[in-house]
Amino acid sequence: MISVLVVDDSVVVRRLITDALSEAQGIQVVGTAANGLLAQAKIDQLKPDVVTMDIEMPEMDGIAAVRELRKRHAALPVIMFSTLSAAGASATLEALSAGATDYVTKPSNVGSVKESMEAVREQLVPKILALGGGRRKPAGPAGPPSRPAPAGMRPGAAPPRPGLPPAAPGRPPLSAASPPPGRPAAPRRAPGGRVDILAIGSSTGGPDALTKVLLGLPADLPVPVVITQHMPPVFTKMFAERLDRSTPLRVLEAGEGMELAAGTVYIAPGDRHLVFLRRGTATLTQLSGAPQENSCRPAVDVMFRSVASLYGASAFAAVLTGMGQDGRSGAKVLRDSGAEVLAQDEASSVVWGMPGAVVGAGLADEVLPLDRIAGALLNRVRVGRSPAVAR
Repeated sequence: MISVLVVDDSVVVRRLITDALSEAQGIQVVGTAANGLLAQAKIDQLKPDVVTMDIEMPEMDGIAAVRELRKRHAALPVIMFSTLSAAGASATLEALSAGATDYVTKPSNVGSVKESMEAVREQLVPKILALGGGRRKPAGPAGPPSRPAPAGMRPGAAPPRPGLPPAAPGRPPLSAASPPPGRPAAPRRAPGGRVDILAIGSSTGGPDALTKVLLGLPADLPVPVVITQHMPPVFTKMFAERLDRSTPLRVLEAGEGMELAAGTVYIAPGDRHLVFLRRGTATLTQLSGAPQENSCRPAVDVMFRSVASLYGASAFAAVLTGMGQDGRSGAKVLRDSGAEVLAQDEASSVVWGMPGAVVGAGLADEVLPLDRIAGALLNRVRVGRSPAVAR
């Protein structure tokens, strides 16, 4: 049973979340708190597996509460409860930077209490089960740096992580070089080909992971970077602006008809798939309202397929931390087209669902901890370019 502490200054919202979670199998609300200060004492007393945290509260708001919490409970998953607004998005991103694990948005324009409860349940339950149902590790400022692991190998002694089914008894650890029995890896292309685009997919834990990766890439990166991070509208714009201020690269929320340029990052906007088309020698962005894939829009699979269709073997993709398996089928299309795929390792992922699905399908050319991914991307981009261009 996963125990949950609900922190919100609104009695109505505390009751809404409690009632929404009461019918979820395997989850139990063990307490509530009206602000971040009271939450600190409740956490020490109740030792919950997961905390849901409002942002705007008296005495101690959610951001301050997360910062304080991380000093003593580095590994405890904290899910922020945010409004779907510019102010809410900005505060949520600040909370994630402070060490929050993930977030959900408060229901808006919902006609009844029952519909509000269902909306909360649909968002919260999968995240609580994924984050609270397995081994947890430090996150945020208090967490230690990830330790390099042998490329392509899962730590053999690590217990199963949330988001990925456990391995069958007696089965050896997965590796990029050794796909699971019955699932041969896609054919590898000859090493050394030139890379003309980097494509990255991520979800839970992605904002922090993407920030660390982009901080490791130079402003004169000779290729464009396209990213699908599972986020709602407004949040993606605020996230792009935040990355643009804090990383060396130019970062934009992708709009319709933007021409891809070297040294620029394009983030798929909330509620739209990011795809591409060629016009002469230029590659332009397109925004698609096609149905969700993997219950997501934007979806990593959609973007990966589009990249594969235009760039083929000259693409290089990375799948970072995230729930579910979005990116797996797109990685297959990329590999079939001759592209290479890198996956974040289990130990440094908040949830090893997305990268784990890629590794489990034998589609990862390399499996690396987060702190080595930027270097791997940069080294790969430098191949086939003169030092003066790829410095």
